[in-house]
Amino acid sequence: MPKKEKFELEFLFKTSPKVLDNMISTPSGLSEWFADDVNIKDEIYTFIWDDSEEEARLITKKLNSKVKFKWIEDEDEGLDTYFEIRYEVDPMTKAVLLTVTDFAEPDETEEVQRLWDSQINQLKRTLGA
Repeated sequence: MPKKEKFELEFLFKTSPKVLDNMISTPSGLSEWFADDVNIKDEIYTFIWDDSEEEARLITKKLNSKVKFKWIEDEDEGLDTYFEIRYEVDPMTKAVLLTVTDFAEPDETEEVQRLWDSQINQLKRTLGA
């Protein structure tokens, strides 16, 4: 299996950090933009899209800062990968800079980045940001 490569994407938001925190770290928030449905049991989040399911372990959850997950499939394969959504508020403009860090196989990087663009645009629409 080819090694997955790390990438980062940045997005600007005009929204409250408290609202954004709820959208990126709770099953109800994530199911509004990231997946069709999200369930949680013992720090394992199950993301459901159409007819597929993926499980991820919650690695880090820091209020008003970030959330970090590791796909169970990658964990089982011993891969040192994760996906993280973190954000910070610019003290001058009050705009929120959201950064997504993820990993993808080299031949899938563009596709995964387009998927994130689409998902984050859905998040912006949901928030009206």
